[in-house]
Amino acid sequence: MTSVMTMAKVSVMVVNAFTYNGEGGNPAGVVLDADQYSQAEKQEIARLAGFPETAFVSRSDVADRKLEFFTPNKQIAHCGHATVATFSYLNQIGELNSANSSKETIDGIRKIMLADGKAFMEQKPQFFKSISDEEISNVMTSLSLTTDDITDGYQPMITNTGVSFIIIPLSSRDALEKIKTDLETINRISEQHDLIGFYAFSTDAVDAGHDITTRMFAPRYAIPEESATGMAAGNLGYYLYEQMNMKTPEIVVEQGYFMEIPSKSEIIVQLNAEDGELKNIMAGGSAQVGEVTTVTLQR
Repeated sequence: MTSVMTMAKVSVMVVNAFTYNGEGGNPAGVVLDADQYSQAEKQEIARLAGFPETAFVSRSDVADRKLEFFTPNKQIAHCGHATVATFSYLNQIGELNSANSSKETIDGIRKIMLADGKAFMEQKPQFFKSISDEEISNVMTSLSLTTDDITDGYQPMITNTGVSFIIIPLSSRDALEKIKTDLETINRISEQHDLIGFYAFSTDAVDAGHDITTRMFAPRYAIPEESATGMAAGNLGYYLYEQMNMKTPEIVVEQGYFMEIPSKSEIIVQLNAEDGELKNIMAGGSAQVGEVTTVTLQR
């Protein structure tokens, strides 16, 4: 007996997260009522939608919502901009009952906070890991930079606040701007260390009111460069607090300024400490809800 293939139309809401002055940001797909889809179907929907990440929203017995995140080629444990996109959208359509919310993920429950038209998601400091001098050289070469471009007194390190990045402190904005990527090498290093990708930064921000300017590269997840990355910004806050002794309660990060097609983004990172010990990180920002796109799923 032959099976009959059916075609299902799936609605994907497009939301730009981490917008700056109402523009730019990073688009995410948001799929509601996702309990009806298998994991394989979610991955296929994300591939068809083609956004850096798509969030699938389901019922949860332990949090306000269950969120699962898929890039075009694989699932990811956490995603900052898709979380901000999802909760901004849910708030706009009246699906949230409180400014304090929560999400269930494959890595546990995380707090969500809504304030002043912005959505913030919790990250938890996990660990740092040093890499060898040879690996540091390879990291810099993959960006068409040299070790002379690293900020004096500091080193690129692996950080984790739920997912891992290599955080790369650069001595100048010019070094950040002139990056040319060897995506094959970045992918290889990311696979080796189980990273999302590389997050390079300079403390010489472009716009007034911003503290840091950044770029993020994640070819392992089919993202050559991303315009706003909430999880990476949280990892950066962790690095700045613990490694560079920036004990400020808040930093404002800009991203997407030096992409081939710029998309200016603003990420607010709140660093919550008790007696000098960093307890948690809340990364968030504004979002603009766009239009619904539809993909066709074969079932």
